[in-house]
Amino acid sequence: MTQTSDVKAVDLLAQSYKDMRQEIAKIIVGQDQVVEDVLISLFANGHSLLVGVPGLAKTLLVSTISEVLDLDFKRIQFTPDLMPSDITGSEILDENRKFTFNKGPIFANIVLADEINRTPPKTQAALLESMQERSVTVSGKQYHLPKPFFVLATQNPIEQEGTYPLPEAQLDRFMFNITLDYPSLEEEIHIVKETTGNKQVALKHILTGEQILDYQKLVRKIPVPDNVLTYAVKLATSTRPNTDHSPDLVNKYLGWGAGPRASQYLILGAKCRAAVNGKYSPDIEDVQAVAQNVLRHRIVRNYKAEAEGVTEDDIILQLM
Repeated sequence: MTQTSDVKAVDLLAQSYKDMRQEIAKIIVGQDQVVEDVLISLFANGHSLLVGVPGLAKTLLVSTISEVLDLDFKRIQFTPDLMPSDITGSEILDENRKFTFNKGPIFANIVLADEINRTPPKTQAALLESMQERSVTVSGKQYHLPKPFFVLATQNPIEQEGTYPLPEAQLDRFMFNITLDYPSLEEEIHIVKETTGNKQVALKHILTGEQILDYQKLVRKIPVPDNVLTYAVKLATSTRPNTDHSPDLVNKYLGWGAGPRASQYLILGAKCRAAVNGKYSPDIEDVQAVAQNVLRHRIVRNYKAEAEGVTEDDIILQLM
């Protein structure tokens, strides 16, 4: 970092991040890596897709983060009969016989799109503009969403009946695809002990919306060494089959690779991970730490990979 003020700002971000982790840990037991990943995507001004079985506290995690950050939180339960207007809002006729816009739940700082793949593509598409443009258009009028704005969507990897796969355009809007696993035995004992009594926990507000916006701008200003930038771009381009940069592994198992947005998110994620850990510039290790979250939903396996049980994570780990 070149300016003293920016160096101090990174130090403040790292300290705020530690304080947030301590507050979140009062409610959320374990899931340390998931918490880190969600916060990194938030400070990088990106959206996240959480994939995990029911009962892993995905909703509780999001609501806890919103409370620690003193942000407005809304939850949308995606169902087959959900309409786009149920997300964005609609115009209604008031008592003066004039149309007024009634805002939907998308008008919040943090929006939890619960079980997003249970609703038809038409309704899923209602999120596209809001996630990319930070606005919605109803009856030809554009309405800007509050800042900061962060979508965290969940989907169940087991129950496939009655679900609609997310289209690639929708998936690409998510900076991270984060997988949740079951807690360890010790963590589950702690969870049961903490959640089956009448213990009440009061959380402190660590950051305001304005502070988050300042930190998002700060992350953009963090310099990246040329070798780290080159590594991130080469990693993304190596996932594209039948090109000059693709190894035999990719040509054998992938039908489609990651686009340029993956390179951008690899660098943004690495910058943010470095900053929250008190570093003033990212290194290759920071890129590798966010690579699976950035790439796993941007590469498409072919039939050979599925038949041989080769996963997206297997391929990404070998590429790194």
